[in-house]
Amino acid sequence: MIIRRAHRVLVQGITGRQGTFWAEKMIEYGTRVAGGVNPKKAGETHLGLPVFASAVEAAKDLGQDGGFDVVVQFVPPLAARSAALDAIAAGAKLIVMLTEHIPAQDVMYVLAAAKAAGTQIVGPNTAGLVTPGECFVGIMPAFNRNVFRPGRVGVISRSGSLGTQVCLDLTRAGLGQSAFIGVGGDAIVGTTSRDALEILAHDPGTDAVVLVGEIGGAAEETAAQYAATMTKPVVAFIAGRSAPVGKRMGHAGAIVLGARGTYDSKRRALEAAGVEVLDLPSGLAPALARALACAGPSQRTA
Repeated sequence: MIIRRAHRVLVQGITGRQGTFWAEKMIEYGTRVAGGVNPKKAGETHLGLPVFASAVEAAKDLGQDGGFDVVVQFVPPLAARSAALDAIAAGAKLIVMLTEHIPAQDVMYVLAAAKAAGTQIVGPNTAGLVTPGECFVGIMPAFNRNVFRPGRVGVISRSGSLGTQVCLDLTRAGLGQSAFIGVGGDAIVGTTSRDALEILAHDPGTDAVVLVGEIGGAAEETAAQYAATMTKPVVAFIAGRSAPVGKRMGHAGAIVLGARGTYDSKRRALEAAGVEVLDLPSGLAPALARALACAGPSQRTA
């Protein structure tokens, strides 16, 4: 789940404008991109890499060179399901689904198929994964040293833009990141905030965690249940504090129905679990510095 330099990546949609731009950035940063997929350009090379008709074909042809572990998608919403099923059939261990507006029934089908095959899904509607100083997969500005720097703070975010802002603030405060995990802003996602917390809790390179959430759904309430069991400090910010009840925000998952998914319910759950919740994202870095100063070395491992 935490992307590493040793992981080999296949890019679905590598020849498109976004696929080309971000694949190039990933390669420059150190990500081991093994090849790409575009059925219309199979057999060609792009960015010096082979292009295949499918992930299954890529797995066969790249097998002798180590194959690939991770698939990242730069595909339209209605193509995401077939692309993900192709990646699952090819044996991908992890699929990063960047695409938003994928039909909910397609997402549920993919998640069921992935579970049966033992494939982990990040997203949909995620900004991706970053391990500062090593590699990244997705559309986060890992290459900007003002935003990301290696460190020991894990960051979980439903929002890519808020996640970027938080990492920028942490870096300015001298707090580098061990990993950024963009869980995605859709109502149905493959890796939840709770899942990401557990991953970072067991990561020996992470001393503390920042959780960036938003109104809608029960992701933060569920994450709070796990946070209560952690010994590593966790601080949080929840976007949408002043949103009217029933208002749909920028993400498909950010809609409040009755008392479920409200700002107050999320804040209460997190604070009851011992998580400090800040009113503004700018307060996260100072709160984290205080929490780390209070935590002894023996308390920094979950």
